[in-house]
Amino acid sequence: MKTWVLCIIYLFIGLPFLSAQNIVTPNAIDNPIHRQYSGKIVFLSQPSDSQQIAASDFIDSFELKEGQPLAARFFLANSLTNYLHQLDQTLSVEQLIQNGNYQFSFYVDNKLIYTENLTTGAGTVQSKNQWTQFRIPLISITNEDSWGRFLWGRFYYGNGGSDALFGGKHLLKIEVRPYLKTVNGIKTGTVIASGELNFSTPVIQLTAKQIALQVIQPGSNWPLSKEPLNRKKIEELNKRIAEKRFKNITSIAVIKNGKLLLEEYFNEANRNTLHDTRSVGKSFASTLTGIAIQDRYIKSENQSLKDFYELKKYDHYDVQKDSVTLKNLLTMSSVFDGFDFDSDSPGNEENMYPTANWVQFTLNLPVDRNKRNGEQWNYFTAGVVLIGDILHQNVPGGLETYADQKLFHPLGIRNYKWQYTPQKVANTAGGLQLNTLDLARYGQLYQNKGKWNGKQLIPQSWVTKSFTNYFPENEHNKGYGYLFWRELFTVNGKNYEAYACSGNGGNKIYIFQELPLVIVITATAYNQSYAHSQVEKIVTEYLLPALLNP
Repeated sequence: MKTWVLCIIYLFIGLPFLSAQNIVTPNAIDNPIHRQYSGKIVFLSQPSDSQQIAASDFIDSFELKEGQPLAARFFLANSLTNYLHQLDQTLSVEQLIQNGNYQFSFYVDNKLIYTENLTTGAGTVQSKNQWTQFRIPLISITNEDSWGRFLWGRFYYGNGGSDALFGGKHLLKIEVRPYLKTVNGIKTGTVIASGELNFSTPVIQLTAKQIALQVIQPGSNWPLSKEPLNRKKIEELNKRIAEKRFKNITSIAVIKNGKLLLEEYFNEANRNTLHDTRSVGKSFASTLTGIAIQDRYIKSENQSLKDFYELKKYDHYDVQKDSVTLKNLLTMSSVFDGFDFDSDSPGNEENMYPTANWVQFTLNLPVDRNKRNGEQWNYFTAGVVLIGDILHQNVPGGLETYADQKLFHPLGIRNYKWQYTPQKVANTAGGLQLNTLDLARYGQLYQNKGKWNGKQLIPQSWVTKSFTNYFPENEHNKGYGYLFWRELFTVNGKNYEAYACSGNGGNKIYIFQELPLVIVITATAYNQSYAHSQVEKIVTEYLLPALLNP
């Protein structure tokens, strides 16, 4: 009798190791707090150790303010892999991990705001097979390297969370389910954890000046546009920037039909501010390559690395390195084992920066046997360092002088700042600093098919190649050209294609293909999960509607 009662109790509290359906052995649930809160999500305002955690650590209300962290702890009755196994018992552990993860649903005031199927690469194998409880930061003041922080950023800044939770008191609810990719689509299980939090945000009082469309000041060196603009939309945008619902935005400029239509600055930036645009500088490497080919200092983008380096002198020589072309580097599709979006990749850019010679680091990398040159896109900053080095070695006066003479000076750009590699070569991987209107000049050069003031600075054919998509859409991008990202914006059911320079923090230069538009947005949301999603929202929900429906 006692044994029977004990079994019922165990089943009630959900001890997973008793389940005959498990495919892996999860961690035992031996913590009284875990047993009490199994199937619950609790919230914390301070870091906590899972072994020392007490119910008194949990919070039921939270006020959003600067410097205040927020985390969630999940108490599950089983591990993720076992939940996925319940969805399809024919798959192996490896197949379950490769095709499934957690699905998160965010509700505000009982209304579903955002649902995301967490990418299958998020989380470790151990966490999926064994963990029955875990903590994720939602709002972090230390920028913890966690998928949870980025998930919150996508919900809050990119998918309606900030609007739903703004101004006063609200009820935030999070539900978690397992999901599995199948041949018939996404299959989801029942809710395995949920939690509620009373969430409040302060009401910010703004002045009319903070909201008003900013007047373009004299001395821009641009012809001014007289085309209509939906001022109300821009004022709504300015209001959200002032309220910090769009964070760290420093400037916005719009060029329409070659004329300056909108120029606005925020967060202490101004017309003379040199913005650290990070990887926007990669696109400049593409530009200079096209100019160097036009000037015949480089034969073509189809030249191989073996034309520029004695590859056998470097580590991990492989015959496949001989056939890596400049085009492979321009399109991020070489066989080097390097992928910046994978922290375990040998060629991840974070492994390069501490080294004494970035070119040597790159050429020493092994090849990835699963790749073929030109076939698979993997974002690879180190490859752009090679492009810069090749340019530096082959153009007269070196890369920096050549760029000034052939690009910046003809565009009328006088005030700019490079970052440098350890070898004192201008860094084409990122960090080039320009002001907003000069970034717009660069974008308009491409809108003009490479021509500026009647002179063809870049071959029109190179612009066409740069704005050609070489890859199918994937989870990381909608396409990629010669160090330019392909973007699609949907407004009123219609898609608008643009090619973009893009940099960490939310720095963008958009060159639209069917519209006579260049949009520049600068921001300092470096390493923040919301950096790019909030910019996409700004363009989709405010700028394009203001321009298309004046």
